[in-house]
Amino acid sequence: MTILLVFVALQFCDLATTLVFLQHGVGEANPLVAALMRICPHPAIAVVMVKAAGCAMAVYAWESRRMRLLRLASMFFAVCIGWNLLAIAAA
Repeated sequence: MTILLVFVALQFCDLATTLVFLQHGVGEANPLVAALMRICPHPAIAVVMVKAAGCAMAVYAWESRRMRLLRLASMFFAVCIGWNLLAIAAA
């Protein structure tokens, strides 16, 4: 359960840092999220939708006992959050 909670917490951190750097004029690097942002009435809606889908997939992975996948995904998002913080600092 801990790895799932870590993943969800990282999703919230990624959501927060993404919204902050979008407010600073930094563009979204993920082309799928960027495309969804063009369709949605507000960029935050697109990011929240992607994060909700990610959390749903994480719950499925946790229920399927794919802990290694969750650990790797958590490491990836920890790096993404670091990248977002650097983008905020540079903006």
